[in-house]
Amino acid sequence: MEMLGTPRVTDVDGTSIAWTEVGSGPPLVLLHGLADSHRTWRAVAPQLASRFRVLMPDLPGHGLSGRPDAPYTLDWYAHTLGAWLDAANVERAHVVGHSFGGGVAQWMLLNGRARVDRLVLVAAGGLGHEVSVGLRLASMPVLGRLLAQPLMGIGTQLIMRLTAGVWSEHEIARAAWMNGAPGSGMAFHRTVAGVIDLFGQRVQTWERIGEIDLPPLSLFWGDRDPILPIHQALRAQRRLEGAVLTRYDGVGHFPHLEVPERFATDVERFLAEPQPAARVRVFLPARPRKRGFFARFGAMLVKAFRAGRGGDRP
Repeated sequence: MEMLGTPRVTDVDGTSIAWTEVGSGPPLVLLHGLADSHRTWRAVAPQLASRFRVLMPDLPGHGLSGRPDAPYTLDWYAHTLGAWLDAANVERAHVVGHSFGGGVAQWMLLNGRARVDRLVLVAAGGLGHEVSVGLRLASMPVLGRLLAQPLMGIGTQLIMRLTAGVWSEHEIARAAWMNGAPGSGMAFHRTVAGVIDLFGQRVQTWERIGEIDLPPLSLFWGDRDPILPIHQALRAQRRLEGAVLTRYDGVGHFPHLEVPERFATDVERFLAEPQPAARVRVFLPARPRKRGFFARFGAMLVKAFRAGRGGDRP
């Protein structure tokens, strides 16, 4: 399978991490999102490689990496990637994370602040409760497990054709093949269930963000993101003094694919220019989770199921 640079495989705690790197300079780690691979960075990696040593792993359970019988929690991902950085002889790096990869990047920061120089969050998870209905349904304990593996390949093709329209047929076929590999469904369901339930994103970075001193931090978001709405970025910017928000009008969930030249230039600028460290504005409380239609409907089903089994009896 073609990779963007020199193919590499590193074994970390029994998990094989497929990764590649291009360019030279300060280390820059790019983390892809859910059911994606390092190839999501194909349009921006060449430009970034002119100034940085760009390292792009396939997250465990994704792409060409292994699919171990593991918990697939954010903490597990962060620990595994920390061990991978050790094996790659990277002590400290800038980290860019897209979508779920942004959640992993935040957990890497929480678990090892000294390793993260600057943090770039691209339509990142973990900053608000809202998330697409499809991912909420995929988190369901029984249905999600039963449907995940059979639908991984077909679902990948469907979603890629319905979203940004930036993938060639070759890329769609490649992603469907990788996501159809044995173990992908298990990894996908455990990953989703580790951070999402029927009420939305249940794991929030805000719950732990006060534990550390933050690095310079930047948010990149499309204002038409159907997966993670941009108002999460706007709220995060209000809560994080010094955080920079770059907003892309008319762009969806993949700014690095939809406007790659602008995105790469904006990332380069943020990483090159002097930036203040971000700081939490403690006087801004987290907003309570809103229970939408699907959340209320799911709660009703759970209540009815428990009542049928006698679970609601005193």
